[in-house]
Amino acid sequence: MKVERRSATVEDALPPGIHPIIRRVLLARGVGSADALRLELGQLARPDTLLGLPGAARLLADAICEQRHVRIVGDFDADGATGTALAIRGLQSMGAQRVDFRVPNRFEFGYGLTPGLVETFSEQPPDLVVTVDSGISCLEGTATAKKLGSQVLITDHHLPGEQLPDADAIVNPNLPGDNFPSKALAGVGVMFYLLSGVRRELQQRGWFSGSRSAPRLDTLLDLVALGTVADLVPLDVNNRILVSQGLSRIRAGRACPGIMALLRAGKRDYRNVVASDLGFAVGPRLNAAGRLEDMSVGIRCLLSDDSHSALELAMQLDRLNRERRAMQEKMQAEAMQLVDKLETLTSGQHAAFSLCIHDPGWHQGVVGLVASKLKDRIYRPVAAFAPEEPGAVMLKGSVRSIPGLHIRDVLAWVDAEHPGLLGPFGGHAMAAGMSLPEASLDSFSQAFEAGVAHFMEGELPSAQVRTDGKLPAADINLQFAQQLRDLGPWGQRFPEPLFEGSFEVLDQRVVGGAHLKMVLASRDGGEPVDAIAFGRLPEDLPGTRGINLLYRLDVNHFRGERSCQLVVERIVD
Repeated sequence: MKVERRSATVEDALPPGIHPIIRRVLLARGVGSADALRLELGQLARPDTLLGLPGAARLLADAICEQRHVRIVGDFDADGATGTALAIRGLQSMGAQRVDFRVPNRFEFGYGLTPGLVETFSEQPPDLVVTVDSGISCLEGTATAKKLGSQVLITDHHLPGEQLPDADAIVNPNLPGDNFPSKALAGVGVMFYLLSGVRRELQQRGWFSGSRSAPRLDTLLDLVALGTVADLVPLDVNNRILVSQGLSRIRAGRACPGIMALLRAGKRDYRNVVASDLGFAVGPRLNAAGRLEDMSVGIRCLLSDDSHSALELAMQLDRLNRERRAMQEKMQAEAMQLVDKLETLTSGQHAAFSLCIHDPGWHQGVVGLVASKLKDRIYRPVAAFAPEEPGAVMLKGSVRSIPGLHIRDVLAWVDAEHPGLLGPFGGHAMAAGMSLPEASLDSFSQAFEAGVAHFMEGELPSAQVRTDGKLPAADINLQFAQQLRDLGPWGQRFPEPLFEGSFEVLDQRVVGGAHLKMVLASRDGGEPVDAIAFGRLPEDLPGTRGINLLYRLDVNHFRGERSCQLVVERIVD
């Protein structure tokens, strides 16, 4: 593993008086001015710069004014669930009275607006179908809906294929020719922008008058923050504004009852919530419904206005998440055993560029998590497959990539080089999904390896980690930890600061059966400090008292008290 220190990526126009370490951290993340630090709603990119939004807004405004039946079709992940709840809450706040939702069960219909899902609408077809976080690759489903007499509005953020669906309107910042400055919007972010456009269209029509007032859509930003963080999209400045504003609402106790209940289920205090709490505590519980059963329960949780009902649904999601975790641990152990047998996978003359792995006993809702863990372990793009259902000949696959390799482009290359090998596929730079017959798995594995090698230009991936250098011992304290925390939200493409340091272990003990709690002293002096190394045990430490670490500086909240704590990311040899 290569350790590389971050360097400034922009010129320094930050105001004087900023702590030198904070200045270094910000410049390395492209923040070079005071304006770039202000995460205010007024700084968001304008909705009218999003291609297709004005026409889509008129379509939805017509449906509201004429009280047409609008059906929201979501996706079965946290982005799709929050986007669906956002759409329904937003449209109802603007006067829509006939709006409902459907979310495909991954085991029955698969991903997106499929013909099979649309055919279930045939008895009473909606006037308008609106997709959330899906639809850009659903050509057949869109055609089926239009045959039923429904209009179709696609809202999505996934990369489009060569052909677009024949929808009445499409809103997607990644469409060719769209100059919207934030290509990183999540599906829930796209829906938030569309709702802003609908409200403006209705205002221009004079819809909000008398007893009907224009809603404040910023009251829904808790949903936007959750979906954006959980979908692991890059936190560019636009997304950082959306997430920051949403977190502010949550910390003020003004989130919807469903999010408050999910935080409670995850044992998080809403008053201290940060982006990582949404990513590691709330998002997985919401996602568990779509992975193992039906995301409808997650959406109902987010739509509930009753705290008691929301908590009941959140605890149901919590039980599903525990079941998911046990299933994932078993599958990961099986996958690691297989990888350990492949001694030449990442080294030697015949080292591989990728890994393709399959087990007939695996669960299709969890293979993406297994692929992600394997990718981190071997630093190779990983495609993991499971049967659509037990004994099925069709497989569902999830692919996770490494930095610098656009995995959807790899799949598109495979599809072009080997027509008919892949079934439907789609995704982003770092994650994608697909389906194919089990009989084609070996052929896909070879084609995938060739595709990765092609895009890597024959150079094997080499693991590296980027740090923010050393932190003086005098700055390892609660005050500085809080300053770093306040600079968030941290996340994808805007990573939380990672520091290097040498310490002596003064005390250690195992907590929670699988985590190492330590008391450390910096070799540069200073006061002893608590540290936690998740998933580590005493045998993972070197034999000497001294250790070299890569760590994050965090604020630990425990029984009403705050303290400085190091979160160990790596123990460096």
